[in-house]
Amino acid sequence: MHLDWPAIDAARAQPVARTAFHVDGARVGSVATAHLPALRRWPRWLVLDAHGLHLAVEAAARSAVLAEINARLRADGLIVAWRDETFPLVEPASGAVLATFERAATRFWGTLTRGAHANGWVAGADGRPAELWIARRAATKATAPGKLDNLVGGGVPHGQTPLEALLREGWEEAGLDPAQMAAARAGRVIRIDRDVPEGRMVELVHVFDLQLPRDLTPVNQDGEVAAIERLPVHAAAALAAGDAATAAAALATLDFLLRHRLLPTEPQATLAARMAPLWAG
Repeated sequence: MHLDWPAIDAARAQPVARTAFHVDGARVGSVATAHLPALRRWPRWLVLDAHGLHLAVEAAARSAVLAEINARLRADGLIVAWRDETFPLVEPASGAVLATFERAATRFWGTLTRGAHANGWVAGADGRPAELWIARRAATKATAPGKLDNLVGGGVPHGQTPLEALLREGWEEAGLDPAQMAAARAGRVIRIDRDVPEGRMVELVHVFDLQLPRDLTPVNQDGEVAAIERLPVHAAAALAAGDAATAAAALATLDFLLRHRLLPTEPQATLAARMAPLWAG
């Protein structure tokens, strides 16, 4: 088992210069400094000072104003991978929802999102994890097409908890009904804060473990998964330790391996020390 695990370093990659983004006096994200000229067309709503960029809009109008701005940014090609999904604009320190807006816009503005991922596993004769179900994202996915993923994984939209999102995604991505998903057990929460092609990904990934019976075969329902394959734990670990999987999926897999102590002693200790700064809870 090699110790590279590029996803650990990728989770904190910050090569692009960014400017703090504030709402209601609180820092809620950041925008690429190179995009500031494009935002000057809204001086009534977006104010730039020495502390960063401020959304100067009353609470009741924020969502509508952001919708108008984001639609224009989308037309300009600055917001990509549009989803038509509503996500909350969250104040990170308190968790308060300050507005709602399009999911794809979260990465342009570098705002906090939440994700829910489940490691689907099958026990061996000793009752310990022996195999993991690994999904491959469809080539048509808006982000990370063709990359490997956990059995279930997705963003948490406005109005849902991570567990509620996981139950919904369980059916869409793997054909698992709520009764089958009831076996999901919460693991750790991993914080990712990295530059991505769409902007900046700041996400709390809630990791779950989902034990499945050996005779159950997950089947994708929504067309967003190209294939689902059951692999021995060591084979799944080798893929996650390279660059075949998304950063979130690779880290969720590593978290599973560490919590179940499925790695040899030296990699276990070394990788746990490297992962510790990413654990949010």
